[in-house]
Amino acid sequence: MAVFALPAEMFSFYKKHIEYITEHAIDPDKRSWGVEGEDKRHYIDLEYYGEHPFDSIPPYWNDAVKKYTEDSLQKYGINPWWINKMVFALMQAFKDEDLDRILSTSANIGHYIADACTPLHSTQYYDGKSAAQKGIHALWETRIPELEATQYNFMVGRAEYVDKVPDYIWQITKESHEAIDSIFRIYDSLQVTFPEDKKYVYEEKGTVMKKQFSKEYVIEFERRSQDMVEKRMQRAVRAVSCLWFTAWVNAGQPDLSRLDNKEISKELKREQEETERMWKTGVPEGRGNPE
Repeated sequence: MAVFALPAEMFSFYKKHIEYITEHAIDPDKRSWGVEGEDKRHYIDLEYYGEHPFDSIPPYWNDAVKKYTEDSLQKYGINPWWINKMVFALMQAFKDEDLDRILSTSANIGHYIADACTPLHSTQYYDGKSAAQKGIHALWETRIPELEATQYNFMVGRAEYVDKVPDYIWQITKESHEAIDSIFRIYDSLQVTFPEDKKYVYEEKGTVMKKQFSKEYVIEFERRSQDMVEKRMQRAVRAVSCLWFTAWVNAGQPDLSRLDNKEISKELKREQEETERMWKTGVPEGRGNPE
């Protein structure tokens, strides 16, 4: 959906490759099944930075390393800083008119921004603060959208240039983190007040029957949260388009039609095959997405 927010000078190129970008936006999760350190790019545990983390964390990586050391930053997750690095990498790819890097980096940016827009990727309590809250992660970022996202409105207006990319990314992270208490409060309340016989259903997932939250439960969660999941997904769509656009502008607005006759290289295809193999045969490195 971010493609449809782009200006005409970028739209034709991205529309042509929309299937590739959509398919490979999942690659960072697949790499986490074999690439050490990949998982840390998907989250940040802000509790480790004090009661008011946004008053103390430097938005620029080098400043943060000087203040906390790189080992500490890596230990607690680096998502906001990694997105900024990816935006810079996309700018370089546009400058070089490198089709492989433009497409793969665009897809990767989409994934990491989506993680930044997910509140439970900004906390050490990513799957709840207690055993009673286990499963809250999969509810928020999987079950709700799989049932309701076809009804969401993803027309978010035209992409706009972002003057200060690190500040923009940290603002998104701050919005996500501020929603955590509401998620836990609503979940706890529903666990007590929602009728037990209507809370769950059993659905077939491949060859397995899986216990899932019911549609009625999901609708009530959305109502109480004032459509939080839809709004954060809208935020993600807009942020992806704005940061793609910003990288292109910072690269000097190259004519993307010059890439029309280029094809993805054999090297990139082999890299993607290795990612796929890793995902199918490997084991999660570090923190995975809890289901």
